[in-house]
Amino acid sequence: MRIIRDYQFVEPSDRGATAVIGNFDGVHLGHQYVIDIARQKATELGAPLGVMTFEPHPREYFAPKAPPFRLMNADTRAHRLEKLGIEALFELSFNDTLSALTPEEFARDVIVDGLGLTHVFVGADFHFGKDRAGTPAVLETLGQELGFGVTVAPLMSDDVGEVSSTAIRTALTEGRPRDAARMLGHWHRIDGEVIRGDQRGRDLGFPTANMSISGLHPPKFGVYAIEVEILTGPHQGTYGGAASMGTRPMFGENLPNIESFIFDFKGDIYGEQLSVALIEYLRPEEVFDGLDALIAQMDADCARARDILSQLAGRP
Repeated sequence: MRIIRDYQFVEPSDRGATAVIGNFDGVHLGHQYVIDIARQKATELGAPLGVMTFEPHPREYFAPKAPPFRLMNADTRAHRLEKLGIEALFELSFNDTLSALTPEEFARDVIVDGLGLTHVFVGADFHFGKDRAGTPAVLETLGQELGFGVTVAPLMSDDVGEVSSTAIRTALTEGRPRDAARMLGHWHRIDGEVIRGDQRGRDLGFPTANMSISGLHPPKFGVYAIEVEILTGPHQGTYGGAASMGTRPMFGENLPNIESFIFDFKGDIYGEQLSVALIEYLRPEEVFDGLDALIAQMDADCARARDILSQLAGRP
């Protein structure tokens, strides 16, 4: 998959694509539904299948001090889109210039003159251009005027309700990772580099792989059954485990992170890239009377996580 970050400097080979436009936070089933529609059109036109998205997320750009809300960072999003067969990722830099474009200027300067897209696909709730003035209807009119096709896909729902990034955040906030996975079409994952922590887990007999969750929407703090993919280094593979997400109140107040204990694993993975899938919420964070009580609870958490993972079927 090719990643193009500047619409003003595009190789001729990257022009002429079809593209789905959106933020793709989570790359959930609604996103995948629109991508599948675009895939059919790309095949019909003999055009590359692309996605146009923005970095940073416009919401981050306009409210940089707001609480973290993203379900995945740019790298995780790119990896997920590549798995879905996207050939060209137009990951445009969202800045003063781009945010100031009117809907008409966006259609002309970015879609037509910049990227040379032949057909674009958006959801029914899509807005674009300065002050979010552009709507799907406006985009359809501009497409007719400027010579590119437009398909507006309806919003997707399941038996519970609308599939959206907001609904997924709510499920994670409430400690319902399986409900989030149902809407995502895959387990919610936290990806990142293994960093050095205080090594308390090692001293307790539970060495953990520590990762930052900075910039991401924080799922409900507590202990989870997890699946871990080691993405780089000599220990690449998939493992079961249990993780603690939060501020570690047993040891004072700390920056939120995720600490993953990988079952039946020995090896140095500092600096390696991990992808941690949240499978089931086990319990909230707690402060115990002493280390013996903490270790006993960790033993029980791991036993329960092993049982859950052993019975896991029909993975998203």
